[in-house]
Amino acid sequence: MNDVLAERIRRKLDVMPDEQAYQVLDYIEFLESKYAQRAAGAPAFQKVAETLEDTMRAGRVPVTIIKGTMDAVGKAGRFLEGLAAAGKAAVEEARRSLPPPPPSPRLRKPSPPRNFRYGNLPIRRRPHL
Repeated sequence: MNDVLAERIRRKLDVMPDEQAYQVLDYIEFLESKYAQRAAGAPAFQKVAETLEDTMRAGRVPVTIIKGTMDAVGKAGRFLEGLAAAGKAAVEEARRSLPPPPPSPRLRKPSPPRNFRYGNLPIRRRPHL
């Protein structure tokens, strides 16, 4: 979808009441199923929130209660995202403060001694001519 079309749809959705916005969502999901399009991948917490929202809608919960619940879930999601980002930053900072690992030693295959014998046969050197 191009940016102009996406912005146009977003503007119309912004002024639409929640009940009508849910009808738009239903229609989009219908089109996805009709044309066998894969839904855009969402983060795990987003999928949980969407499942909760769909369950509430299927149970005929009033839109105002769904809106309040989803606002709270959205705030919790943003908090968890911030917490995860802080954890990643702490791990990265700890990784930077560690000294670099020592270089791994090179393993060389030992060469046999000069008079090494394979079985009972001695290794003979050819004289230089």
